[in-house]
Parts: sequence; structure tokens; C-alpha cells
Amino acid sequence: MSDSDESGGDGSGRRTKVARLIDEYGFESLGPELERRWTADGDDRLSLRALADYFNRQLLAERLADAGMQPLDGETENIYRLLTDDDVGSADRTRTRRRLERNAVDVEGLRSDFVTYQAIRSYLKGDRGAEHATDDRPRTVVETEHIQRLRGRATTVTEERLDQLRNGGHVQIGEFRVFAEISVFCEDCGTRYEIEELLERGGCECSE
Repeated sequence: MSDSDESGGDGSGRRTKVARLIDEYGFESLGPELERRWTADGDDRLSLRALADYFNRQLLAERLADAGMQPLDGETENIYRLLTDDDVGSADRTRTRRRLERNAVDVEGLRSDFVTYQAIRSYLKGDRGAEHATDDRPRTVVETEHIQRLRGRATTVTEERLDQLRNGGHVQIGEFRVFAEISVFCEDCGTRYEIEELLERGGCECSE
């Protein structure tokens, strides 16, 4: 996982490792996707480390496809984990490498193509000129929005699951609405607030 050829954005004319690999593997749409995921707001944003893992899994999937392998759902992610995770035992890693080599996958070449988060950063900032804008709003406002999005997702998932159960005859219920409420109870002062109210006022009665 060497990034020794990393040098984008310094005016030297040399390309970053990520840019080179995108061309070599034919991943034309992956560059914009990496930028979009890095510059997204809130919970939709992925860290540089997460993006590096995502990029490497795309490389692995392409190598497996070229070798004629057809991994099951989730198998590509597991192979990547077995090849890279420090917690994986040597026996499991060796078995994985041998399986890939039997299918004509150049494991050493693949691992040398894997990139680090520094390589992703060099590509995004140097080649694409991307910047992640810092949210200068109060932290409580930002977190309130995060919580509201999570609550909205929980409501949607609950509605979908309940509707499936009803349609399958597992639950009897008429037309329904789902309410997801989050409240906080302070055991010191005995007050209870909806989460938005607590964050808006900056604390409970203990702070007064």
C-alpha cells in the first residue's frame, strides 16, 4: 500500500497515485463520487480513511471480475478485510491469498495498488481542488439537524417494516402514523426535555 509516487497539486506535472489508478482501472465516475462523498454534509460525509477503504474495495472487485470470480454479496468486503485487517490471523490471510492466486489474481500487485487516506487526500485536494467547508454554525444547531435526520430515518424504516408486516398478515392494524420522539431526563434536577428544546436552551435547570 505504497504512496511513494504521490505528488499531485505541486506543479511538478506528476500525477497522483489515485488519478493514475482511476485511469488504469477505467473508473471515470469514481473521482466525482469520491469528491461528493468527502464534501457532503453531516452523516452523508465519509472520512478520508473510509474513502480509501471504499476505493480499495473497488480495485479488489475489479480484479476479481477480471479473474472471472463471482463473489457473493458481502464477499468482496470480507476478502478485503482478510487481506488488510491487522486483527486477521496469518492462517486466514494465507488461505485467502492462495485462493486468489489459484484464480490468477496478482495479490502482490493488487496490494501495491491499495491506497492510504493520504493518497485520497492528495487526489481530492491536489487533482480535483476539493475542499470540505467547515460548518461555522453553533455545534448544537448542527447536532440538532443530525438527530432530526436520524429520527426521520428511524420513522421511515419503522413505517416500512410495519407496513410489510401488515401486508404479510403478521400484524393487524388500520391506517397508521409513526411518531419517533426523543426526550432527555436529567436525574439531578428532575427535568425532562425534548431533545430539540434541550439543545436550543443550552442545558437543563442544573445550568440555571
